Amino acid sequence: DIDECENDFYNGGCVHECINIPGNYRCTCYDGFMLAHDGHNCLDVDECQDNNGGCQQICVNTMGSYECQCKEGFFLSDNQHTCIHRSIEGMNCMNKDHGCAHICRETPKGGVACECRPGFELAKNQKDCKLTCNYGNGGCQHTCDDTDTGPVCGCHQKYALHSDGRTCIEKDEAAIESSEYNATSVADVDKRVKRRLLMETCAVNNGGCDRTCKDTATGVRCSCPVGFTLQPDGKTCKDIDECLVNNGGCDHFCRNTVGSFECSCQKGYKLLTDERTCQDIDECSFERTCDHTCINYPGSFECLCHKGYTLYGLTHCGDIDECSISNGSCDYGCLNTMGSYECVCPPGKKLHWNKKDCIEMVKCLPNTKPAPKAQLVCSKTGGIESCFLSCPSNTLFVPDSENSYTLSCGVPIQQGKAQQKRNTTLPSCADSLAPPIKQKARFKIKDAKCHLRPRSKEKTKDSGKQAGQFPCTDNCQVTFVNLKCDSSKKKRRGRKSPSKEVSHITAEFEVEMKSEEITDTCNIDCVRKRMEQKLQTAIKTLRKSINKQQFYIQFSGTEYEVAQKPAKATEGHEACSTGQVLQDGKCVTCSTGTFYSGEHNQCVPCSPGTYQDTEGQLTCEPCPSNDGQGVAGARNVSECGGKFNLIIKRLGQCFPGHYSSDGFKPCRVCPLGTYQPEPGRTLCFPCGGGLVTKYEGAVSFQDCETKVHCSPGHYYNSTTHRCIRCPMGTYQPEFGQNYCITCPGNTSTDFDGSTNVTHCKNQHCGGELGDYTGYIESPNYPGDYPANVECIWNINPPPKRRILIVVPEIFLPIEDECGDVLVMRKSASPTSITTYETCQTYERPIAFTSRSRKLWIQFKSNEGNSGKGFQVPYVTYDEDYQQLIEDIVRDGRLYASENHQEILKDKKLIKALFDVLAHPQNYFKYTAQESKEMFPRSFIKLLRSKVSRFLRPYK
Repeated sequence: DIDECENDFYNGGCVHECINIPGNYRCTCYDGFMLAHDGHNCLDVDECQDNNGGCQQICVNTMGSYECQCKEGFFLSDNQHTCIHRSIEGMNCMNKDHGCAHICRETPKGGVACECRPGFELAKNQKDCKLTCNYGNGGCQHTCDDTDTGPVCGCHQKYALHSDGRTCIEKDEAAIESSEYNATSVADVDKRVKRRLLMETCAVNNGGCDRTCKDTATGVRCSCPVGFTLQPDGKTCKDIDECLVNNGGCDHFCRNTVGSFECSCQKGYKLLTDERTCQDIDECSFERTCDHTCINYPGSFECLCHKGYTLYGLTHCGDIDECSISNGSCDYGCLNTMGSYECVCPPGKKLHWNKKDCIEMVKCLPNTKPAPKAQLVCSKTGGIESCFLSCPSNTLFVPDSENSYTLSCGVPIQQGKAQQKRNTTLPSCADSLAPPIKQKARFKIKDAKCHLRPRSKEKTKDSGKQAGQFPCTDNCQVTFVNLKCDSSKKKRRGRKSPSKEVSHITAEFEVEMKSEEITDTCNIDCVRKRMEQKLQTAIKTLRKSINKQQFYIQFSGTEYEVAQKPAKATEGHEACSTGQVLQDGKCVTCSTGTFYSGEHNQCVPCSPGTYQDTEGQLTCEPCPSNDGQGVAGARNVSECGGKFNLIIKRLGQCFPGHYSSDGFKPCRVCPLGTYQPEPGRTLCFPCGGGLVTKYEGAVSFQDCETKVHCSPGHYYNSTTHRCIRCPMGTYQPEFGQNYCITCPGNTSTDFDGSTNVTHCKNQHCGGELGDYTGYIESPNYPGDYPANVECIWNINPPPKRRILIVVPEIFLPIEDECGDVLVMRKSASPTSITTYETCQTYERPIAFTSRSRKLWIQFKSNEGNSGKGFQVPYVTYDEDYQQLIEDIVRDGRLYASENHQEILKDKKLIKALFDVLAHPQNYFKYTAQESKEMFPRSFIKLLRSKVSRFLRPYK
């Protein structure tokens, strides 16, 4: 192999760098230059043509580089790309007359110290900056030499220096330029050309070859470097367009360059380090991509929400307020809950099985077996009183807090609000419905906590079969019991006395009077007195049994202690409270269709013939049919199965536009002026305001013949017969509706009359601020941010740490004259040191270090246009690395390459870089192969040179 690059003077004809390869060679150019079509010369790249060079305001191209400048009233930030509004007063560096050519730093004593960008040296006056050959090749096209007076340019031997002292032109052109252009000089040139053709040799004019020339026995032989092909004239080299053959090996896009080519990818893909292959970016692997469910697609992704939630801001999920949509289709009241809602009924009515209509509260169910009653059995054995409360049906367990709970058993004669929410098993019509006897009592247990725990098996054996020894007669049946147990710490008087646990139990009893107990000798008043005495006696015994910890409640065959002493409480080592079980290290409440078995400490499905429609319960309720048939795990009455369910299936529900007394066939058509959008309903909704429908059996308000037809963003008012704009915080996407939908979650709209859920925006200022890493984001990101919002963040790093910030991209509409602004400065004071300030869209990434140790960040928007906003990550690093970090982020090569820009936009790569910057020892988490696969060669090369120079400055 001949090393064409061996001769330093000729350098293979390359004006910058010559790289020898087996059987050939190729020329490359310094950063800021591109290879000319001859494959040897290097021409300046106009960086300002591409996205304004990344400059926020003005871009000025120079030989081998470019400069960002600012309009009047602004000055260039330390990152050399963005502009900061000038302050007339205030600290020195924020004063427009600070005098530094490049970078201004405050000194501890309040003065000013100037610094220069990489590739410049500070002048003797300590303010100006002198250019060196290390920046943009010193402004020279070919060669550059540093001298005391500054860079001096030179040219390759085939070229001559232009009169501008920077540019190089071919010597023949130089000769023509220097002589007078007349017929004689042209004739002389023609003679020279003819003379060369007669005596071709590589020593004369490179043998006429464009590139490499070699003398052979038959004359000169020309050849071309890699990326060029020799033309039929045997002399000229032409650039090969590699993109024409197999797309240059690129997966997606191929762009031809002189002597080479570049691959790039479609949006949603990234170029791998082989610089050919495009790989789908799995957005779902990033943190915080979607609130609920993320589905990755080639080149994109989609966010989905759980049932009862809707999507807003592209990736966020908010609770749907179903009650704002036609009152949730509820007959009476509607109560919104997270991810769901409930219909409620007025006193004297209860929810229908469709969970929406209210029906008269039936006191009993005909042709059903009586629901088993609660039983209170008290006995005395060996001088010890003990009581058992058996709860076979209509139980509700509510853990109020860690040390308190409420427990109800049976059905009160007059239901209160607490009982209306859940379906209860109705009594049979054979039962008496006479007014009940009510008693309320309060008990106190010392040194015990309100923990409803299963009674230990040993104690059950010790007590023998107490409940069985005293068979229950009618007088031990109670209609309704409500127990509330509450533990609180009570301090004794005295210095050294410890605080004691005291539990209070409040009990309410209802006992039903039976009409058959009234006789000639004992009228209704006599029976009531007898029953009251019996109940009072039972309560006295109960008080004694509670004091001696001998009161137990039975659910599904398991006996539970009402309260436990601390010593007892630790015996079981229960990790979860009653009604919950441990799953994957977390306490999970037993779901509907199951009950908590204290004996086995697990959730057990309801047996056939029973159901449970509430979470975390201790037993299941008997079905109305009470015949033991049906499926296991029934979650409500309608799932009970058996004969009852067969009848429902046979009858079938009423269709939309129809109704019946029970919601099942036979059904009637909704009359004129009413409509019903749902099946299985017991009523039809009126249009209101005297409006009629176009026909009977209407299924929507849109079938009502309104006087005006309302467009989206409005709702029809049936009283005034006008279209009203949806108020702020609501929207309506459809024509002709009589309601507006409330925005999901904690979102609101910027204006009234909104037509889409996308207008609903979260007002919360986003981000996580950590000591080492964190991020800030505009409200509602990545959806458009709301109007008239102000966000403030404060980053206070630990001692001896500085802040590095990366702005991957920022979208602020410039149309409204800087109405939306993001500013980063030392404090809230407008005159404090400003690090970054922008009010426009900037899709190229930028990295910069904070000019102050702390950062006060503010984002403000006006009522005008909106945009996607920003998500800006930051890292704090050891201040010993300050010089190195600044050298990297101020180098234009970090942003010049499209591949480098993608690194600063890649969330995974930025996370890895920040991880190592925050904790350098974490570098060893990544293997050499992983690092190689993460970053393109050019990026590693850029960093390696800077790190080597920083760590070994004297090498």
